[in-house]
Order: sequence, then C-alpha cells, then structure tokens
Amino acid sequence: MKVLVTGADGFAGSWLVKRLLSAQHEVFGTTVGAGAPAAPLLTAAERAAVGWRRLELTDEASVRSGLLPPAGGTWDAIVHLAAIAWSRDAADDPDRARDVNVGGVVRVVRCAGELRREGRSDPLLLLVSTGEVYGRDRDGAPHTELDPPQPVSPYSIGKLDAEREGERAASAAGLRLIIARPFPHTGPGQRPVFVVPALLARLRAAKAAGAKEIPTGDLAPVRDFLDVRDVASAYLALLERGRPGEIYNVASGTGRRLQDIFGRLAALVDADITARPEAALKRPWDLPHLVGDATKLRAATGWAPRYSLEQTLMDLVNAETH
Repeated sequence: MKVLVTGADGFAGSWLVKRLLSAQHEVFGTTVGAGAPAAPLLTAAERAAVGWRRLELTDEASVRSGLLPPAGGTWDAIVHLAAIAWSRDAADDPDRARDVNVGGVVRVVRCAGELRREGRSDPLLLLVSTGEVYGRDRDGAPHTELDPPQPVSPYSIGKLDAEREGERAASAAGLRLIIARPFPHTGPGQRPVFVVPALLARLRAAKAAGAKEIPTGDLAPVRDFLDVRDVASAYLALLERGRPGEIYNVASGTGRRLQDIFGRLAALVDADITARPEAALKRPWDLPHLVGDATKLRAATGWAPRYSLEQTLMDLVNAETH
C-alpha cells in the first residue's frame, strides 16, 4: 500500500511509520515544519524512507497541498493522526484545539473528497479518535462501540465532534472511512506530559534528590493501558481488514489503577518513594474508570495485543536511560 500518515513525526505516528515500513508499505508523512523533521523515534534509515511533506491543519491550502499524491501515484490509505493530543492543551486553548481537531478533520476529509472527484485518488481514510469519548462509566464494564458517547472534557468533546463531522464529510464525498477509538497507550518516546512518563520522570528526580515522596494527581482512576506498538499494529490491521463505515475500539480490556502503575515504575527504578496525591493536581475531567472492549476489532482483523504491561513499562524505563 501507499499510505499517507498525518502527524507521522509524533509519538503514535512514528510507531505507525515503523510498523508500516516493516510491513514493506510505501510511507509518506506530514509534519508542521518544512523538510524532514527530527522525528527522534525514527532511525535515520526510517526517516529517509518516508516521503515528507508539510501540512498545517488550520490552513486549507496547506492541507490540500499536503494531501496531493506524488506525481503519477495515488493513495491507498490516509491515516489521520495529527491533532492536539494532550487534554491540558485542549483545555487551555479550546478554540485552537477545536480548529485543529475538528476543523482539521473536516479539511482533510474535504480535500480527500476533492482528490476523489478529480480522479487523483480514492483512499481509505482511518480517522483516529479516542476512547475518552465514552466518558464516565455507569457500571464499570468495559466500553463497547454500542455504548453512547458522553464526553466530559474539552478534548474528548472535540474528538467526538471530529468523528461526527468526519462521517458527514466522508459520506458527502463518497469516501470510505473507518474510525479508531484507542484507549490510553504509552511506551518508549512518549512525552512526559502524559501520565506514565510523567510519573517516571518524577520518580527519577525524587530518587536523585533523596526525596521519600512526590506530589501526584489522583492515582485511584483505572485505565486500560496499551503499548503504543500494539496500537500501531491495530491501525495497520484496520487498513488491511477493517470495514469502512465502522468504529473500532483499540483496547486491552484490562483495567489497572494508576497507583499500581506508580508502584511498578518505582520498583523498576529501585526507588523507595511514596505518592502524595494533591487536590491541586487533579483535573476536573479525569475519569474514574476507562476500559475498552476490543472484541469487534479482534473479530474483524485478528488483532491482539502482544506486549504485556510489564514489558511496556520496562521498555519505557530502559529507553529513558539512553
């Protein structure tokens, strides 16, 4: 396949690029800057294998230019990953987050529709959303795709709106669209603004300083953590075997308390440190329980997670030492 990945230099995007290249697909990637990005998660050979192009989601002309297939070629698939991915950023600047996360989806789908009408390309679109659109649990059971979305944060509200606007635009343009709803995922290379690498960074800093406790947010919530490499494999599986018009959860089905994650990380870095949850660090939109059911994805594609949580955390710890 010839695949265009928006946000290919980001965390999940880089791991998807690796997975696509390992499967011998031809990969093009977008970045907000000119030229090939630093993309530190990619090797020099992987960066060189990607056809890079600039794309700014808030600019229609830039989206149009970024989505143009190479001369004489066509896209088999477009994976739309580029977005404001941190909920704090979305809350701090909701207008920009909406322009990027919702408006950006509309522009990408609209420009892909124009390519289709012009006979230049008829790609399968994979729109990456989030499991956070389900909102608060009623009974603590893993969410299925049949559960009604009830988002509570500016980020998840915007992602649900992006799903709906993307579906409308794709239907109007006659495009094939699949929506993926990944649940929380982590792994080597994730920025320390996200909870798992943030806890790891605080533990290491406290150990170096000889501290015996660190302030944290609420560690009672339960999360369904996947390895980012399994998520990348799920996206490829959906490109190969997913059914257009459907929504698929990407999840493990197993929930773990953040307190447990903290304890495992402390053990891995050999730090005798306790957590001190502080109300000031708790976010008002934090969900007490977020676990997904990926039965539909498994049935459609045969996908299953390969990495255990223990392996993921160990690889994250080891990656941060190099």
